Amino acid sequence: MMNKFYLLVLALAIFSCKEAPKKEMITDTVEEVVSQVNLDKYPTELNKVFEAHGGLNAWKGYKTLSFEMPNPEFNEMQTIDLHKRFDKISTPAYTLGYNGEVWLLDNTGDYEGKPKFYHNLMFYFYAMPFVLSDEGIKYEEVDALAYDGVSYPGYKITYNSGVGASSTDEYYIHYDAKTFEMRWLGYTMTYFSGEPSTKVNWINYADWVKVDEVLLPKSITWHKVEEGEIKDAAKTVNFENAILSTEAKSKGFYSTPENAVMVE
Repeated sequence: MMNKFYLLVLALAIFSCKEAPKKEMITDTVEEVVSQVNLDKYPTELNKVFEAHGGLNAWKGYKTLSFEMPNPEFNEMQTIDLHKRFDKISTPAYTLGYNGEVWLLDNTGDYEGKPKFYHNLMFYFYAMPFVLSDEGIKYEEVDALAYDGVSYPGYKITYNSGVGASSTDEYYIHYDAKTFEMRWLGYTMTYFSGEPSTKVNWINYADWVKVDEVLLPKSITWHKVEEGEIKDAAKTVNFENAILSTEAKSKGFYSTPENAVMVE
């Protein structure tokens, strides 16, 4: 069924039956990005991580990102306005989007997902580490993460109150001490419960590909976690046909289609 892939991703993202990370940082007016990003507001070592992936100046210059997620039945195409954070997920079975409000066009009547939960879920995982440069973020250096005999330095990421859909979410980014490429993402999940969580889920980022001027993941792998310790790989999600553009899609691209329903 067309929902198998959605349910698989949902299961991966909600190991603790709460919520995977999703930040909606939308304003009515989006200013053009200045030619140079002020890097002084980010920790020095985190700037090196951004730079290892192509740099924030390159990333902030893009306006549109698209990528596909393979599925045995069909690929899921996701398109995101990187400045406004509008998004659109297109499949033969359904189309889902956000343009200030979440909408769903269900072509088959079989959609069983949670549109508000899912519409930008995989974008946030995919656009690491760059989404950790968003406004309203606080950074704190933490102890290195040890896995398979290797230590990965890192930072804890928290959000100012009221930022995004789940400002109590916490993230942990850990990177290769030699190359500064991102290697691990830890995250807690709070959306459904609304309560802070101490359970950290872990995704391994070890498979990168050059997309225009920046490195983005070719695949990411969730790992099992037992008593706080990272164990074997659980499941890998792949990404294909990524495109970055300095041009924004027309306003109509993200418009609510006829016969779509608004999601409350």
